[in-house]
Amino acid sequence: MLWVAIGILLKILVVVSIALGTVAYLIYVERKVAAYAQDRVGPNRAGKELGIPFGLLQPLADGAKMVLKEDVIPGYVSRPLYMLAPVIAIVAAMIGFAVVPFGPVGPNQIMNFQIAPNINIGILYVFAIGSLAVYGIILAGWASNNKYAFLGALRSSAQLISYEIPLGMSILGMVLIAGSLDLNQIVNWQDRRVWGVVVQPIGFLLFLVSAFAETNRLPFDLPESEQELVGGYHTEYSAMKFGMFFLGEYLHVITVSYLTVLLFFGGWSLPFHLLNQNQIGFLSAVFKVMVLLFKVALMILFIMWVRWTLPRFRYDHLMDLAWKSLIPLSLVNLVATAAIVQLIYSSR
Repeated sequence: MLWVAIGILLKILVVVSIALGTVAYLIYVERKVAAYAQDRVGPNRAGKELGIPFGLLQPLADGAKMVLKEDVIPGYVSRPLYMLAPVIAIVAAMIGFAVVPFGPVGPNQIMNFQIAPNINIGILYVFAIGSLAVYGIILAGWASNNKYAFLGALRSSAQLISYEIPLGMSILGMVLIAGSLDLNQIVNWQDRRVWGVVVQPIGFLLFLVSAFAETNRLPFDLPESEQELVGGYHTEYSAMKFGMFFLGEYLHVITVSYLTVLLFFGGWSLPFHLLNQNQIGFLSAVFKVMVLLFKVALMILFIMWVRWTLPRFRYDHLMDLAWKSLIPLSLVNLVATAAIVQLIYSSR
């Protein structure tokens, strides 16, 4: 038991370290993507004096600025909740990684690439934890005692609660088809048969659109909406507390990208069964992890590309899209999938 606990602690340290380092450079990548979309260069100075090209030290400079910047706390805020909000935002984003498999998981594998293995309700856990992030945003807006921050919090509560419905229902089709809430079992089903995006194209589109809304990314960044709300719910935040909200947002982007790949793009499997799921060994495990990371990286780049391509929704259009389009469509998709699965099983 001691060695198991030590192994889990080491996995936690590795995942947290890599996740935070990845977030730092995702901000750099997003600034580069924005620059290319707007026909400019982007960060290219930091590290130039040391001979490091392309401004690769920019994330370190940004991190140092966040840590060294003066932490201003306005006198009119509700201090305990004001301090608690960014902590909730980053913790809720981080602990979702506990059940996300970063590679093949199973008794025959040389290593379980999952912090908490053998979780049969992994998807349910991820969604339950992810829904807690809204509390950080609502508390930040309310405790700031600022009208712009409060409007951002109100928008966020309505948006996240609305889009959680189609987001949750969009994955139920894959759950019914694979017959499991375990992400590893869903990946194995896709590896044996076909990727989820082929059997659940509507579910994939519903999940993708809802995921953009759940992560507050353009075109659904109504809670922040800098041109209207001066930054929204984190208007009164500065220094590292402001940075924690950014960390939480990008951690959610990573989580959503992992879930999209695991649910609809075969996880660590390759198309046409080019990679044998039963193949074990160190090199095979490393290759599967690299395949998964490559797919996740492509998904993250797609999310960033969409941000700098599409304009923001008007708020009434945002709510109409959820309640008049996505939720009815998700119900139809779920009922149709359930009927087809029942017909297949009854015909056997």
